[in-house]
Amino acid sequence: MEPNDLTPTELRVWQAFSHGESVDFRSAAGEDVGNGADWGPERTVRAAVLRSLLLNGPQEDGEIASLKLAGARITGVLDLQYATIDHPVRLRRCHFDETPRLYAARLRELNLSESDLPGLTAQALRVDGTLRATRTVFRGPVRLGGAQLAGSLYMESAQINAADAEEPVLQLNQAALGADLWAPGLVTHGQIRLNGANVTGTANLTDAQCENPGDAAIDAMALTVEGDLALKRAHIRGWIGLKGARIAGRLDLSYAHLSNPGDAALRASSCTIGELWLRKGPPPQGTLNLRRAQIDVLFLEPEVVPDRLRLDNLAYTSLTPHEPTERRLPMLERDEGYVPHAYEQLTAAYRRIGDDHAARLVQLAKQRRQRSTLGWYGRLWGHVQDATVGYGFHPLRAFGWLLSLLAVGSVAYAVENPPPLKASEAPDFNPVFYTLDLLLPVISFGQEGVFAPDGWYQTLSYALVIAGWILATTVFAGVTRTVSRQ
Repeated sequence: MEPNDLTPTELRVWQAFSHGESVDFRSAAGEDVGNGADWGPERTVRAAVLRSLLLNGPQEDGEIASLKLAGARITGVLDLQYATIDHPVRLRRCHFDETPRLYAARLRELNLSESDLPGLTAQALRVDGTLRATRTVFRGPVRLGGAQLAGSLYMESAQINAADAEEPVLQLNQAALGADLWAPGLVTHGQIRLNGANVTGTANLTDAQCENPGDAAIDAMALTVEGDLALKRAHIRGWIGLKGARIAGRLDLSYAHLSNPGDAALRASSCTIGELWLRKGPPPQGTLNLRRAQIDVLFLEPEVVPDRLRLDNLAYTSLTPHEPTERRLPMLERDEGYVPHAYEQLTAAYRRIGDDHAARLVQLAKQRRQRSTLGWYGRLWGHVQDATVGYGFHPLRAFGWLLSLLAVGSVAYAVENPPPLKASEAPDFNPVFYTLDLLLPVISFGQEGVFAPDGWYQTLSYALVIAGWILATTVFAGVTRTVSRQ
């Protein structure tokens, strides 16, 4: 393209390129770029001119050529597919009539901040520096699947309004970011796809508003984040999918609002997370699925726990904040059915901080929950063990039962002594030791075998023998369970 083919506006941009000078066509600092379609020829630059500049623009010895344009209306398609651009590209506060095509292009730097675009097609894009889209408005999908950025992707306060699109509105699947995904305040209407993406730094979606009701708002299966994934104060309508993800730092959902009624609000099964923070916000509207997840620190406030949980095979090292069992156990009861592993994890968390009493209460609750899954005979025996010794976690209760039965038997047999079998050989009758002989199945004081009660007192002796065996069996079972657990 020759300078003679350019409009005065384009010639100004052309001449500034070789010196790396900025060209700003803005008439006012706060103008609405969304109205850029109404800008006249004095602010209009053809995309073909920009393409020619970037591929074959004039060079000046001793100068660093770069495209620095602001406040322009760019008509036509900026087509840089497969191109290698050695110059910084900064198109700030510009209005694009057509979607730029940057498929498999390689650039030093790309800045589209505060611009208005109908979308962006840039799969497999490579940027040696950063890609900036701060406060940028996209009216169609942003396709960055497989992109490789040596630096960060900046999308703070960007907006992607493509709810009617039949594809994800922000596509970063299989993308590799050498630094951060920095997008606090991001607003999307449609799905964000991060499947298989790799973020070396932090993924910051604090204060983001992502809406895709009934479907995936953020689909990040197998996402890898070496730092934190921040969703603090985020408002998410639709589900967040983190199946198989690996987040080395913190997944921060503090103050977040998650809403996907009737389905999962957070799908984080089979993922690995350094710290998961769920605090200070309302309970998610939907299921919290943490099945098979591996978490070092689970910061979960009871007030934030939703009505439905999936905790099967969830493993965590510590659970904070420290709460009494009456505030933690309802969390386990919201799972689908009886999940023994969840009780074992909670027990281990209490033991790690030295709260053995709470650990025993969790184990007792586990036995009671398991009882509801047994047949009638199992439930009956379970009630007996619970009432007598609390499944072995309240051994002193057996001593209380023993003293009560000993008192009943001693009083009854003191009122009416049972007759001896052989009066000449029988020792003196002792109602206390006779009752102990009936109650204790192993120890003998020489009373039971030489006296024979009759009538009601014989029935009482049978009852004491049966009660003694039940007490002995439940105590033995409870002690065995406790020792094996240690």
